[in-house]
Amino acid sequence: MLRSVGQRRPVTDSGDDPRVSALRTAVARLRRELAAHPAEFPDRGIAEEELAALHAMALDGAPEAARLRRSLLLIAAAIGSVSALAVAVASVRDAVELFGEPGRGA
Repeated sequence: MLRSVGQRRPVTDSGDDPRVSALRTAVARLRRELAAHPAEFPDRGIAEEELAALHAMALDGAPEAARLRRSLLLIAAAIGSVSALAVAVASVRDAVELFGEPGRGA
């Protein structure tokens, strides 16, 4: 990611990047809702693994947009049409989009 001289990541008063905070919140919500969802589906393990990867990237504090998007795609494909999780998946998508498009330097 290219930045102009002196340009910095946005930070909150606590020193956290608000995009990372939004990602952590969204991932935690989807992990909770997935854990509480009673139905089993074939790719549930894949969704859980990718949520763990997103969680780890958010803890690191500097996730790469391309890697975030890959995880999001795998999560969406794994969860499929489980409508009970749609709002939580959309929250993760919105948080990932805060990091911009890969290759655009956002």
